[in-house]
Formats: sequence, C-alpha cells, structure tokens
Amino acid sequence: MHVTGAHFTDRTDAGRRLAARLGHLGGPDTVVVALPRGGVPVAAEVAAALGAPLDICVIRKLGVPYQPELGMGAIGEDGVRVLNEQVIRLAGVGEEQMARVERRERTELERRAGRYRGDRPAADLRGRTVVVVDDGIATGSTAKAACRIVRARGAARVVLAVPVAPPDWTDRLSEVADELVCVDTPSPFFAIGEFYDDFAQTGDAEVLRLLAEARGERPPESGAAGTDRELVLPVAGVRLAGRLTVPPGARGVVVFAHGSGSGRHSPRNRQVARHLNRSGLGTLLFDLLTEAEEPDRRKVFDVALLGSRLTAVARELGRTEGARGLPLGLFGASTGAAAALYTAAELGPTVRAVVSRGGRPDLAGPAVLGRVGAPTLLVVGALDAAVLDLNRRARTGLGGESELAVVPRASHLFEEPGTLDQAAELAGSWFLRHLPAAADSP
Repeated sequence: MHVTGAHFTDRTDAGRRLAARLGHLGGPDTVVVALPRGGVPVAAEVAAALGAPLDICVIRKLGVPYQPELGMGAIGEDGVRVLNEQVIRLAGVGEEQMARVERRERTELERRAGRYRGDRPAADLRGRTVVVVDDGIATGSTAKAACRIVRARGAARVVLAVPVAPPDWTDRLSEVADELVCVDTPSPFFAIGEFYDDFAQTGDAEVLRLLAEARGERPPESGAAGTDRELVLPVAGVRLAGRLTVPPGARGVVVFAHGSGSGRHSPRNRQVARHLNRSGLGTLLFDLLTEAEEPDRRKVFDVALLGSRLTAVARELGRTEGARGLPLGLFGASTGAAAALYTAAELGPTVRAVVSRGGRPDLAGPAVLGRVGAPTLLVVGALDAAVLDLNRRARTGLGGESELAVVPRASHLFEEPGTLDQAAELAGSWFLRHLPAAADSP
C-alpha cells in the first residue's frame, strides 16, 4: 500500500493513479461516492475507470473554535455525527461551543447538499460495494463519518480509497471500512496539500460539472452571465484601477483592501480571489492608492484615507454593471484590514461580512471597531505571534459577531505550503455563510 515519494500534479492525476489500484472493484454492483468538494475530481477519475456511477456524501468537519483547521469531529447527511474525543479534551471544547460549531456546519452542509443534489435522490447503495473517495486523509474524522453514512444506507461492502494518508491511517479507520486503499503513506505527514503541486480549492461549479458529466448530462446552466474586466473608478479626485471578476450566478461580491506595499496584482490576494471565484463569489481587486501616492508612507498607514476610499468604491460598485445588486463582503490583508473595518462601520448593514488575513484590525481604533456590526473573521498564522496578539485584543472591541481562526505553521504572509489555501477556504466558507443569495437580499 506504500509507494515511496509519491507526489501528485493535481487531483485529476491523483484520481488516475488511485484508480489503477482499484481495478479489482469494477462491476455492476459498485458505486463510487465522493466527499465534496476536493474528493470529487479524484472520484470522477475512479468512477470513469471502474465504469461505476458517481454519487456524493456531504460531510462537514467540526473545527476547534479557535483553530478551525484542527478537526474535532465531523457531521454528515442522515444525522451522522463522529467526534474525536481526544482532540475535544485536549482543546478544552465545552458542550456549548460544540453545539455552536455544529449548528453552523449543519447549515452549510444542508446548503451544499441542496446545491449538489438538487431534486435528485441519493444513489441506492443497498447490497452494493461502495468506494468512498477523498483527496487525502488528515485526522480521519470526515472519512469515518462518510463510511458510517454509506454503511447505514445499506452498503454491503465499504472500501475507503485515497491518494495519500498518514502511516497510521489504517489503525484509525479499519473499524469502519472493509478495505483500505492508498497510493502513498509518507512520513512525516503534516498536511494533504504538501503532496500536491496544485491543491487549489475545488469550487461548486467544478463539482456540478463533474457530477453532470458522470451522469452523461450537460453541466447545469449557472444563471446570469458573468464578467471579468479591468475598470477605473473615480473616487475623491483620483482614479483607482481595479479588476472586477464575477462568475455566472454569483452569490455576492467581495472587495479586497490590500496591505502596505501591495495592490491588485498581489499574487497572494489573487490566489484567494480565484478561490472565491470558484466558490461562486465575485471579487474586486483594486488599488487604494495611485502610483504617485504609493511611495508616501504616511498615506500607506492613513486608515481614514484608505477607509474613505474603500467606502466610496464599495458604494460605486453597487451601481456598476455586473456587480449591481449583489450582497457585499470585504476582505482586508495587513493594513487593508483596518480599512475594511472602517468601511464596514461606515456602511453598516450594507456590508454583510468581513475577513481579515494577517491583518491589523487594531489600526482601525476602538471607536471604529465598536461600530462594526458585520460578522468578522480574523485569520492569522500561528507563527505570526505579534499580529496574533493584536488580533486577539482587537477582537474584544468588535461590535458584532466575530471569530479568530489560527492557521497552523503559517507566518505573516502565509508563504508556507498549503497555508494560503487554508486561509482562502476559511474566507470562502465565511462569505458563503453570511452573504445571502441576491434574490434573498432585502
């Protein structure tokens, strides 16, 4: 089961290599069940190779409240709930905290199940061999929940198959599956994304496309036409350049406020924006300062100036073709986080959610923080000790709902492998949770 040094180009490559180990499972009684979203591209290759139908098993990880990437359990369809008692005990998570996390994740689970299944019933698993596929195993809570779900739905034989897993994965999961198949079990093992060249998050649109193709159907129409264009917005006597990208049928639009020395061409923020686009969210990346102003360090840290410009841009965006009528979110990085909070305070209910990545919310000041009513997520790297402390203090002054998410092994710029993807996933989930569909907006 172990192939030394296995590394995957992307999830499609991983799926092909995993499928090569599953040929003995081909037959009319086999069904492939994927864990969305990342498991779907892997499972699509497996299902195609086996000539088997492809279905999904929607699972949501229950993350430790102050460190969401650390799983303390998982929930799935049909009311299945799997807990890691050791993690819960070591993290000191109480019943009320657990219930709050589970309510939130249950809402997202129901949204995704409805989005992916529509009106179609789940595949009939009674008496069949079910191959449960994900893009990798970390703690195993999600996979364990999936195996229990398919067993409860009548599977005669459960096979858990993944491209990569920790060396001890069989000890953790042998009790819930009849067979375990893995391409590689490397050591040391820190994160699934380490073993992929491209571990970009899988979006809803890709999931829907792959499920439709597996059924031999055309992918569903996405709704209103999207847009991807450069634009210039006149604000307070200056002209600010930006890039507006809105996918078809977008759920909302997120305006980015970049940090000092950064702008709309920042590779990190562009990576986060691409993840949001794949998740069905529009993005506007633009420069808060003109080229002539950027060398002026006083302007770089002038939160009132940056915030007032961001506020004006957000108002103008509401009248811009392609983004008009879409619920608004704000994403701030570094000093841009303070500008985002300034705008959230100024625009009130118009701003539905705010995310700060490696941000300096403290620079907004107590008066501004206290007026922020929008749900705010503060994402900080575990290695960014000084900024983490500043975020903890600033969070106590926020007027509305807030959470602090600490990404393991990440420094201030999230340059470590896989850490920026984790931050993007946290941001996407936060916006999707708090931005209503345009038709539901008041």
